[in-house]
Amino acid sequence: MLGSPKLLVVGDSLSAGYGVTAEHRWVTLLADRLRTHCHAVEVINASVSGDTSSGGMTRLTPLLQRINPDIVIIELGGNDGLRGIDTKTMHDNLLRMVRLAQADGAEVLLLGVKLPSNYGPDFVQAFHQVYFDVADAASVPLLPFFLEGVALHPELMQADGIHPNDAAQPVLLENVWEKLEPLLEAGCRSASMASEPGARE
Repeated sequence: MLGSPKLLVVGDSLSAGYGVTAEHRWVTLLADRLRTHCHAVEVINASVSGDTSSGGMTRLTPLLQRINPDIVIIELGGNDGLRGIDTKTMHDNLLRMVRLAQADGAEVLLLGVKLPSNYGPDFVQAFHQVYFDVADAASVPLLPFFLEGVALHPELMQADGIHPNDAAQPVLLENVWEKLEPLLEAGCRSASMASEPGARE
């Protein structure tokens, strides 16, 4: 890898920052942190509010071709669950996305979410299991519950009870950072080596 590492986020409203002030969104906070963590990591947020795993899969290939990212964070599936989309469809879409990113040479971090209990215990369990199955099948790190420490705290949620508010964004960042940092360290080391005099292209 030559030049600055690139980190691509492909998600839904949780990462697009629905209802959140632009400078407070967790992806923006991540970019701010990365400026001091290692040299010039470029963060590209390709998240779209309302997106499903099918939409993300459709969008991913052109994103990979255009951006050529070193790390891809996939945060999708919540809208699949809320719409009652078959969990096999969600599984197949997420697994294909992960493998497409891997085939492009990127490290992948998968972010999982949980459904409210009123969707029924069987569907809720099957839905959440998808993330573990995809992570296991593709051997990628998984953050099982992206909204850990947020979802059950009304003061950190918007009035709709679905979307985190401004105050929740640093918590989301810390949740992601724990899983992202090992991938990022490797990317920063590679970029540093590539930028040294005499480094091979």
